[in-house]
Amino acid sequence: MAAVRESAVGRGRAPLAGMELDRMTEAEVVAAVLEALHQRRGGWVATPNVDICRAARHDPHLAAVMAGASLSVPDGMPLIWATRLRGDKLPERITGASLIFSLSEAAAASGRSVYYLGGLPGVPEQAAAKLGARYPGLIVAGTDSPPFGFDTTADGVAVVRAKLEAAAPDIVFVGLGFPKQEKLITALAPALPRSWFVACGAAIPFAAEALPRAPVWMQHSGLEWAFRLRSEPRRLARRYLIDDLPFAARLLASCALQRLRPHAGPGHAAKHRALRRR
Repeated sequence: MAAVRESAVGRGRAPLAGMELDRMTEAEVVAAVLEALHQRRGGWVATPNVDICRAARHDPHLAAVMAGASLSVPDGMPLIWATRLRGDKLPERITGASLIFSLSEAAAASGRSVYYLGGLPGVPEQAAAKLGARYPGLIVAGTDSPPFGFDTTADGVAVVRAKLEAAAPDIVFVGLGFPKQEKLITALAPALPRSWFVACGAAIPFAAEALPRAPVWMQHSGLEWAFRLRSEPRRLARRYLIDDLPFAARLLASCALQRLRPHAGPGHAAKHRALRRR
C-alpha cells in the first residue's frame, strides 16, 4: 500500500500529531482512487481528526492501524490550522462525509460499484437510494448494517467479509466510527485486494439524511463540532470538551512555536514532541 501513496501523492506528506497526512485536495484523492482501481490495486483512505490523533498518540496499536492507510487526509479544521501555523499547510479539509458524495459520483461516471457498510438497519439502504437518485448510473453492489458487537467475534467479522466477497465492490464506505471501522478495514482488506475502503464515520446516515449535518459555513469555519455537540451532547461532551479541546490547543501552540523557531535544533524538536504527548 505504500506504493499507492508514493505514486498518487506528488506533494508528499506532512507529519502532524504523530500522523503522516497526505497533501492532497479532495479531487486528487478521488483521482488517485480511480487510477489505482484502473491498475487493479486496492487500498484504504483514513480520515483522521483531532480525536483520532489524540487516541492514536496514546495507543501504539491504534497508531499502527492508522499508519497502514494507503491515503490519510485531514478531517478536522484544527489539523489544517496547525499546519498553517507551522508554515507547511495542507490544501484542505477532506471528510468522509464529503468523500461519500464525490467518490460515489465518480463511481457512477466511471462504471465502478460501491458498497455502504454501517449505520442503523435501513440506513445504508436509504443512503444507497438517495445517492443513486443523485448520481444516475450508480452501481450499488450491496449494503450492510451489521448487528451491534459483530466485530468482537471472528464469526461476526466472517459474515460481513463473506457478504463483501460475494458482492466484490470497487469502493466500500465503512461508517462504524473510530476505531471500529479502521480495525475492520484492516481485517477485511486482504480478502478484497482490488477494492478501496473509505473510513467515513457518520457519512452513511448523513447521505441517507437520517442525521443532520452542520451548515456549510460551520463546516468551513471549524464549528461543525459545536453543531454535533448540540445534537448529541451526552455522547460527545466529554470527547470534545475534556479530551479533544486541550489536545487541540497544545497542538496549535506547538506548531506556532515551530514557526517562530524554525532553526531550532533536535533538542528543541524533541522538547515539543514531548509536550504534544502530554
